Amino acid sequence: MRALFGVLRLLVAAAIVVAVVGQFVVSWGMVPDRAAFVVNFFSFFTILSNVLAAVLLAVGAWIAFTRPEDPGWFNLVRACAVTYMTTTFVVYNLLLRQISLDQATTVPWSNEILHVWAPLYVLLDWVLAPGRHPIPWQRLWTIALFPLVWVVYTLVRGPIAGWYPYPFLNPAQEAGYGGVAVYVIAIAAFILLVGAGILALSRTPWPRAVAPRGPRGAVGDDRSEPVTTR
Repeated sequence: MRALFGVLRLLVAAAIVVAVVGQFVVSWGMVPDRAAFVVNFFSFFTILSNVLAAVLLAVGAWIAFTRPEDPGWFNLVRACAVTYMTTTFVVYNLLLRQISLDQATTVPWSNEILHVWAPLYVLLDWVLAPGRHPIPWQRLWTIALFPLVWVVYTLVRGPIAGWYPYPFLNPAQEAGYGGVAVYVIAIAAFILLVGAGILALSRTPWPRAVAPRGPRGAVGDDRSEPVTTR
């Protein structure tokens, strides 16, 4: 089972890389200021989340092929990536699907992979793939660190660069900074809610890694025969 998920992880990681590169190449050929474009491109939460997911899927494939269960650090970082990708899926489909973002032009197939299919697979992988361990509830705040840093970076850089990755983060909107604050608080609360759900799923009894069997009759082997006295 773990080997199957290892193969699936490699395929999805490759699809994410192709989608990111495809969008980058098309946009690269259509923008006048390419230096600013590179920084802007990698300032999108979607791009950063998908790059993190692709790296973790590749690492997760190697772990699935070589180890019977996932190490603790991988569980935690993977939980973060699943939370960010799930947030990307929900926010895009609720708030951004009908909005044209500043990438020169949007590549439809790439857009769907990054905002729909990759997030869905990452979530299903978390639910179904064996080998994960329960994550302590105290780690929930770890999940919030990256989005918090990203929001601060975006709001500090926005006035300097004159550019925001998403319209709801731009204080030039009618509601101003108050509107931005409402969106930030709402999305932060949603990320914590999703993160709590991801941690809760990590504590479900299935799936779990199966301990390797020893020789017949060895300690930990469920086929060992009971000891009897005569």
